[in-house]
Amino acid sequence: MFRYNYYRAETLQDVCRVLAEQGDKVRILAGGTDLLVQIREQDKKWKNLEMVLDITMLDKELRYIREDGDTIRIGALSTHTDIETSPILQKFCPFLPVASSTVGSPQIRNRGTIGGSICNASPAADPLTPLIAMDAAAVIMGVDGEREILLKDFYLGKGATDLKDGEFVKEFAVNKLQDNAVTTFVKLGRRKALAISRMNVSVILCTDETGMITDARISPGCIFIVPDRVTAAEQAVIGHQPSIELFAKAGKAVSDEMIKRTGIRWSTEYKQPVIEGLVEEALLKAAGMEE
Repeated sequence: MFRYNYYRAETLQDVCRVLAEQGDKVRILAGGTDLLVQIREQDKKWKNLEMVLDITMLDKELRYIREDGDTIRIGALSTHTDIETSPILQKFCPFLPVASSTVGSPQIRNRGTIGGSICNASPAADPLTPLIAMDAAAVIMGVDGEREILLKDFYLGKGATDLKDGEFVKEFAVNKLQDNAVTTFVKLGRRKALAISRMNVSVILCTDETGMITDARISPGCIFIVPDRVTAAEQAVIGHQPSIELFAKAGKAVSDEMIKRTGIRWSTEYKQPVIEGLVEEALLKAAGMEE
């Protein structure tokens, strides 16, 4: 097991200072549900680890879910249980609580945080695809102040994020969905309980009084190197009446985009029909057409 120093931060400025001083030798401890497992398994990405920076005492500063006009702000120390049970999120972006409810076990959800989940940079993070679908932004705090970046631009590659020395994610900002928006989250795991996503899909669908689709957002998980929406699939359904054939076409557009970005791999034969089926299922649910 790695040997490391331990430091408990008392202020947000304290966090920035230690991060700036230690560089890649320090790692933040929030919920610890990812980090402690990785340390125990001696994950090679922490080969330079010399210090763990504990921010769990900063609940007042970093654990909240609140409305700010048309924006919802989610503090980085909010747990998956906080998100799952939040009346604000259940009302204005319900698929995010649904996604958080599928994370691990109750113990993991009670301990694990949204900030840790996102900054761990795993494409299998369940809350990630709803946040991407909503064009969520990460608010980053550093020694030079704060900056905001779209979450889809936060990821630079496999396991890499746009965090510089002295910076950490303070909160996530999402816009409230319009009244006619319907959301869905579907997930495929290895088994029904305590499963890390093999693939998942988050969908937002808006229709007018005639039932025609006026807006769509489709965010698949675990199929790209970095998370993203699939605009080709979204455009394929906008302006049309919902149908099984239409949603199958959208699923095909997602799998085509997967192959375009990642190429034909050993797993493509499995992933291609599965992601098509998940997209179709999510869209059918959003349109109220699920059998």
